[in-house]
Amino acid sequence: MKKVIILGCGMVGRAMALDMSENYDVTSCDISQERLDTLVDTNVKTKVFDFNNLTGISELVSDFDLVISAVPGFMGFNVVKEVIISKKNIVDISFFAEDSLSLDEIAKENGVTAVVDCGVAPGMCNVLLGYHYKRMQINSYLCYVGGLPFVRDFPFQYKAPFSPIDVIEEYTRPARYVENSVEKVVEPLSDPEFLFFEGIGTLEAFNTDGIRTLIQTVKIPNIKEKTLRYPQHIEYIKVLKEAGFFSKEEIEIDGVKISPVKLTNKLLFDKWKLNPEEAEFTVMRVFIEGNENNRITKYIYDLFDIYDVNTQTSSMARTTGYTATAVADLILKGEFNQKGIIPPEYLGFDENTFSSILDYLELRNINYEVNKI
Repeated sequence: MKKVIILGCGMVGRAMALDMSENYDVTSCDISQERLDTLVDTNVKTKVFDFNNLTGISELVSDFDLVISAVPGFMGFNVVKEVIISKKNIVDISFFAEDSLSLDEIAKENGVTAVVDCGVAPGMCNVLLGYHYKRMQINSYLCYVGGLPFVRDFPFQYKAPFSPIDVIEEYTRPARYVENSVEKVVEPLSDPEFLFFEGIGTLEAFNTDGIRTLIQTVKIPNIKEKTLRYPQHIEYIKVLKEAGFFSKEEIEIDGVKISPVKLTNKLLFDKWKLNPEEAEFTVMRVFIEGNENNRITKYIYDLFDIYDVNTQTSSMARTTGYTATAVADLILKGEFNQKGIIPPEYLGFDENTFSSILDYLELRNINYEVNKI
C-alpha cells in the first residue's frame, strides 16, 4: 500500500487524512498533539513535528510516496521547496504569498510533480477555467466564493475553518485582477457589490488576491475573483485595518514589543473558531464567457455545499480538502505525472483529469452544477 504524509492537522488536514486513509497508508503531522488527538481511533498514524524546522522535513518525508501540505500560508513556500528538494511529489493547499512558479525549474530538475493552490478557490475554480480555456476563446472569467456559518454572530458574522492569520492575509494583501488585458492592483476589500443566492440570501462580494497564477498562465482579457461574506462584515474589517490592528510592524507597550497583527490573530482566534459540529456552507459561482464554435457562449458553475453531519466534516474542509485528495489520488495511481509546478488550471487542460476530479468529488456529494447559455 502506498504511503502518504499530510503536513498539518487542522480541520482541512484532518479531513484529507481520513479521506486518503480509505485507500492509502496515511500519517498526519502537526506541531499540536491536541489536534493530532482528533485522529485517535482512526487508522491514521500521527507524528508531532514543528514545520519551522526546515532541516528536518527531508527526513520526515523520506519514506513516503506523496506529500500533502496543509500548513499555514506564511510557511507554505519553504515547506514546498524543501519537499521538492527531497524529490517527493506534493499537493499543496497552503496558499502562500510567494510566486509558486519560481520553483518550476527546481521541481523539473528533481523530477517532481508539485500541484499548488489545490483547494476550492483557488483550486477547483481554476480547474474549471482550465478546461474551457483549451476548448474556447475566453473573454471573461469571474469567480465569487466564500465559506460562511449559518448562524450570523455579531459583529463579524464569520467563522474560519483555518488559521485567522491566513484570513487576515487575504484582507491585507493587494488584490490583482485583469481588465481589458491590463493587470491592475487595488486595495483588498474594495469594489463591494451585493449578490443574491437562493437559499442563502444576499451576500457581499469584494476584491481579494485570488487569481494568483492565472496572471501568468492564461491569456484572458478579463480575470477577477471576489470573496463573499455577509453584508457589513467588511466594514468591521476595514475599521480594524485602518486602526492598525493588522500591522506587522512591532509597537512597544510598557516596555514590551509586539506585532499588532499577532495580537489581533490571538483575539480573533476564539471569535472566528469554527466549532467541530457547527453548521456552515461553501458557496461559489463561476462565470466563463467567450467564443465557442463561433458563438458567444457563457458557462455558469454553481457550488453550494454544507457541513456533513454523517462524517462531521465542515464544508470548507470538504470542498478544499477533497479537491486536493482527488489530485493526490490521480498522482498515486500514475494517472497524472506532469513534472514541475502545476497550478490547478493545468489540471483542467486534460479531459480525463478534469472528469476524474469531478467524479471523485461527486462520490463525496460535492457537486458543481453547470448552466450553458
